[in-house]
Amino acid sequence: MQTATEMSLKIHADFDADARMYVTMRVEHQMFGIEVKNVRDVLRHQKITPIPLAPPEVAGSLNLRGRIVTVIDLRKRLNLQDTMINTDCTFVVIEIKGELYSLMVDNVIEVLTIPAVHIEKTPANLGNAWKDIATGIHKLPDELLVLVDVHALLKL
Repeated sequence: MQTATEMSLKIHADFDADARMYVTMRVEHQMFGIEVKNVRDVLRHQKITPIPLAPPEVAGSLNLRGRIVTVIDLRKRLNLQDTMINTDCTFVVIEIKGELYSLMVDNVIEVLTIPAVHIEKTPANLGNAWKDIATGIHKLPDELLVLVDVHALLKL
């Protein structure tokens, strides 16, 4: 028979085994997270070069150590209020199938480790733009963290 301490240690070991790490960031008033395994860099103050005839969600491209990176304006992608590009933006570079993309966000907050048991299904009342890219949600003390599938996010 296991003691209460042994049972507690086993629960915590199982609990942590399914945990995932997310880089959390904000666009407008919404906090969202992308799995750390997809994030390659976080950049500030980047010069964006416009791309003629690109979809509205594509803000342009930037040069990252000699590689051209497509910049996605998440405000436009998520149908949020459009604001002018300014120096306060943060760029989160993600890599999908060998291609680099930069997500233009308001700011990066922190890296959170979230146990799988604390991830809930996406609620039905979440806005359509968010619902299409969300893999789930995590309730924080003061707000909701939307967990994002980068593959779905990049379907322009």
